[in-house]
Amino acid sequence: MPPRTRANGEGSIYPYRNGGFAAYVWVTKPDGKRTRKYVYGKTREETHDKWLTLHQKAKEGPMVTKALTLGNFAAYWLSEIVKPNLSPGTYVTYEVASRLYIVPGLGKRRLDKLQLSEVQTWLNAVRQQCQCCAQGKDERRPKKRCCALGKCCRDMPSATSVAHIRRVLRTLLSQAITEGHRTTNPATNVKLPSVRSKKRRAWTSDEARQFLESARGDKDPFYAAYVLVLVLGLRKGEMLGVTWPGIDLDAAELTVDMQIQRVGKELLHRETKTPTSDDTLPLPEICAVALRERATAQNSAKKEAGEAWQPTDLVFTTRFGTPIEPRNFNRYWDRRCDLAGVRRITIRDARRTCASLLADLDVHPRVAMQILRHAQFSITMEIYTVVSSATTRAALKKLGESLDH
Repeated sequence: MPPRTRANGEGSIYPYRNGGFAAYVWVTKPDGKRTRKYVYGKTREETHDKWLTLHQKAKEGPMVTKALTLGNFAAYWLSEIVKPNLSPGTYVTYEVASRLYIVPGLGKRRLDKLQLSEVQTWLNAVRQQCQCCAQGKDERRPKKRCCALGKCCRDMPSATSVAHIRRVLRTLLSQAITEGHRTTNPATNVKLPSVRSKKRRAWTSDEARQFLESARGDKDPFYAAYVLVLVLGLRKGEMLGVTWPGIDLDAAELTVDMQIQRVGKELLHRETKTPTSDDTLPLPEICAVALRERATAQNSAKKEAGEAWQPTDLVFTTRFGTPIEPRNFNRYWDRRCDLAGVRRITIRDARRTCASLLADLDVHPRVAMQILRHAQFSITMEIYTVVSSATTRAALKKLGESLDH
């Protein structure tokens, strides 16, 4: 009688190639179907240990039976998880990070075998590699000027960019854990250089007043837009997405719930990023007057454009009624800074001037608290204890007076 090759209760362990052993366990796949999953070992003991581990995992929940590469899973994650469920802007940023960095660097690795050390080594290499060389940027230019000519431009990713790449990879691997492809996330514990946040700048009340006076004096078509950014603290996309149905001049209120956003080749008018961004804000007099002037100017532009006018509900449009390209608005802003003779700061930084302007305009602290979206009234009052000169305050309030007065 031949010797037994399986111990009692092991049933599914059996001799395999070259003197080794194999074993299987019936598991449930993520799609609900049942199938066999195999493990292999050089000795019975090694195979038995793997079989026990597999048996335990099978009891814990669905298991993936076919090994995926990280590149294959990234394609699925982008098309089935990110694109249908997250914002278009988020999809574009995730897709770019995946296509330019993650898939070229780690795409061929087995998803279930990816280790912390591999991710750490890869990100270290990304930080030290010229991306103009890696992505062939200069090679695609009609007129070569650096890397394609052998003169590396040393276009290294910033610490912020590397942190973003790691964040995208971590999100991708978190989904892999959710779907049972992995049990740990190796991107979580990767060590990266600290990212230094840039010191934000803001205008003084005098600079903001000088900027607004210049825009109104020159009848700048975007005067009202500048007012909404500086006085209400609206983000650029929120300001460009404001619609006339969202404005109630009689009640002096403006509803923020839409934005203009450039996503790839599309210019979208869509809801704001999160529900917490939505709000109905009170309109100080300077804003209400500016918006009335804007309505008059837009009606004149509509008559002048005639049949070429593209009807929309947007407050800020081109002379043909189409949405304003956010990058173009950056140029209008910078040009106005130069014409006004004030420091160039970004629109994002200009929002930081909002609080001091509200105080100088004598907007009631409770109203300012709502505009600034402060959680505590004491925070608003700290701002209101610092006021500008009487001349500045008077000049700012004059901007809120109607031209008919």
